[in-house]
Amino acid sequence: MRKNSGGIMIKLKRIYAGAEPSDGYRVLVDRLWPRGVRKSDAKLDGWLRGLAPSTGLRKWVEHDPKKWPEFQMRYRAELNSNTHFLQKLIADAADRDITLVYASREQRYNNVTVLREVIDELLAHENRA
Repeated sequence: MRKNSGGIMIKLKRIYAGAEPSDGYRVLVDRLWPRGVRKSDAKLDGWLRGLAPSTGLRKWVEHDPKKWPEFQMRYRAELNSNTHFLQKLIADAADRDITLVYASREQRYNNVTVLREVIDELLAHENRA
């Protein structure tokens, strides 16, 4: 975990790991609700489906590591065309640390790793402006 240039730490956490006070602003960034988790138990501050990859992109990548480089480019393009969701996340977090919550068992080839990079880049750009 690292703080970005804005002093905000962006953490990645499976929803099944449970919430901790140090999580800060917890937001689910999956398009589908995780299996076996009751909404009342999730302890989320928000659910931004619009930050998740589109259904078509999610089905295309099929957790295939060979498709990872292309997935990253396509997902970044989707995020760049929906910046209002990124702005909402940053505004709602209100300078608190952010925990991007997801369901997948896959940690390395996961959209949240790309999303964290994009948020870091956006915050760095805002801090320079």
